[in-house]
Amino acid sequence: MSSHADLEAHRAALTGHCYRMLGSVVDADDAVQETMVRAWKNLDGFEGRASLRSWLYRIATNVCLDALSHRSRRERPMSAGPEGTPADPLGERPHSEWLEPVPDAAALPTDADPAEAAMLRQSIRLAFVAALQHLPPKQRAALLLTKVLGWSAAEVAESLDTSVASVNSAVQRARATLGTDALDLSPEVLSESESSLLDRFVDAFERYDIETLTALLRDDAIMSMPPHELWLRGPKAIGAWMLGRGCECRGSKLLPTAANGLPAFGQYRSGQVAGTYEPWSLLVLEIAHGEVVGMNHFLDTDTLFPRFGLPAKL
Repeated sequence: MSSHADLEAHRAALTGHCYRMLGSVVDADDAVQETMVRAWKNLDGFEGRASLRSWLYRIATNVCLDALSHRSRRERPMSAGPEGTPADPLGERPHSEWLEPVPDAAALPTDADPAEAAMLRQSIRLAFVAALQHLPPKQRAALLLTKVLGWSAAEVAESLDTSVASVNSAVQRARATLGTDALDLSPEVLSESESSLLDRFVDAFERYDIETLTALLRDDAIMSMPPHELWLRGPKAIGAWMLGRGCECRGSKLLPTAANGLPAFGQYRSGQVAGTYEPWSLLVLEIAHGEVVGMNHFLDTDTLFPRFGLPAKL
């Protein structure tokens, strides 16, 4: 007979799955909690024909589909509006409309084998999860269950209470919508040169040497700051922002963490009391081929910092 502890052992795997479905760590936590409640209530009916984790994934998928039936998709500023300039209005939308980051520690199970762990890590990347949000919920579920979890079409059909033909069609349409690049989940290991790049980025940011920092950015690098709608492209625009309206970030400290399988930092700006630093953003970096291609500043620190185990003050 399974126990609460047996169910809890699968929490990280379920959180990762619900996060991919919902694009929000807050919503994912709620969905996992609902999954646990439903599972506990129906434990007597669990026949053991599938593994406990597969049974829980099935419940979690349906919890997420229920949730998605009455809410709009989450997105990134880059898909919500045109590229801006440093002088443009910031604009703002509720936090609930934006894609949120997820802590690696909350969404990646520790018992996965190396190949599975690499796949799961890649499948919580910001770009992949953002792309998923453009799919209808059932296509999203079918793609995740087959591509990420490796289920057969028959297993997915049983889970979603549909036919194998419908599952195959949903996966085919999802693949066509997303394209090959978005579906590339081949492992990316941070090379020695990219680890050095991170060190140089942190050093330049904390010294507020914007010339050095922008030299680390790819020509088409993007900076975004949800809940603000404004996003900027390219080292020149990003540098102008940081030396202009963003100059209050001068003197910040960066505390390393990990989000979405990517390097991330809690950014703390100088506080009103000398020697103190207050939370300002969760900065998630996207890196490709030795250059920074994305600076994602998530400003909802009241929600995110506690979930990442980041201190409320330095």
